[in-house]
Amino acid sequence: MKTLYAQIKYCPLFKDVDENKFITLMESIHYSVRAVKKNAVIANEEDDCTSIGIVLEGVIEVKKIYPSGKSITISQLGQGKTFGEVILFSNKNQYPSTIVASVDARILFMTKASFSKICHMETSIMINLLNILSQKILMLNNQLKNLSYESIRQKIANYLMQEYKAHKTDYITLSISRQQMAELLGIPRPSLSRELIHMKDDQIIDYHKNTFKILNLIELENALYLEN
Repeated sequence: MKTLYAQIKYCPLFKDVDENKFITLMESIHYSVRAVKKNAVIANEEDDCTSIGIVLEGVIEVKKIYPSGKSITISQLGQGKTFGEVILFSNKNQYPSTIVASVDARILFMTKASFSKICHMETSIMINLLNILSQKILMLNNQLKNLSYESIRQKIANYLMQEYKAHKTDYITLSISRQQMAELLGIPRPSLSRELIHMKDDQIIDYHKNTFKILNLIELENALYLEN
């Protein structure tokens, strides 16, 4: 149980829950821990969602897979991140996307009944859940905002501005690959690369691999308001 606490303490759901309290909570419910291999499907789109999942180790991806075989990565979830909590308490308990392991991972699952029980036992977990849901709503709003932009430069600028505001630094290290970034922004990978080169030539940004430096914050922000 101590090992489990060491892994799950990074989860925002258990913020401010100490080890002794955590052990008491987990001993009162039924839960399972599942090991999944890289590229394994954790849940398919339209599968019934009966549990909340917490990533203990590894990274998983939420993907939209189309009949043509094309897929778009909606988000990546690392250690401590949760999934299924929104669906679990909705009227339609089905996954809207497919969840796949990016690398070997371990996931903890709690049923709705078990999760509801620990929320009643420890009200701070319910407050933490509301905070997580609020953050996910804000993230969804940002994604919808990105869809409203038509030019590739606007999409890139919006994404980098979000990262800048989140981390409050001109240096931004992304945890996703160029392909994943292209999928997230809904643009072709070659088009993303070309526009990044143009923005570098215009001395708006500089980059090396996954590390970006904002050279001209004003011009980066101005790109959001340029007419297409």
